[in-house]
Amino acid sequence: MNKYETVFILTPVLSDDQMKETVEKFKSVLTDNGGKIENEENWGLRKLAYPIENKNTGFYTLIEFEGEPTIVNKLETAFRRDEKVIRYLTFRLDKFAAEYAIKRRAVRKAKQEERAAQEAAEKEVAPVVEAAPEVVEAPAVESVEETKE
Repeated sequence: MNKYETVFILTPVLSDDQMKETVEKFKSVLTDNGGKIENEENWGLRKLAYPIENKNTGFYTLIEFEGEPTIVNKLETAFRRDEKVIRYLTFRLDKFAAEYAIKRRAVRKAKQEERAAQEAAEKEVAPVVEAAPEVVEAPAVESVEETKE
């Protein structure tokens, strides 16, 4: 079993539900053919480096999986058949890339946990809101109209 990584870009006109449904469809192609999904990252809507099919943005998704070499052909056939996919790239990870992917996942997970801890701390320490002092308005100055001679 080899380790693979695939990144695909979906068209930006999809709703969030349609995008998630499409990603699930590709994940099911992998699992139905004996693949094991190790990691999935939704990178969200990003600007493309150059226009593709007159589109400047797209939904990026990365999936790391493990499977037999034949699974890649089936996945890429599914990518080609789906008109929602703008571009895709699948490649086999060597041992160094696999180690790097594991480290990258660990760093990403640590950052997410740190953010969650900060948000929890901010919620616990709610700032005390003081009443704003009353603003006293200055009396209105009447304008003097100049007469033209």
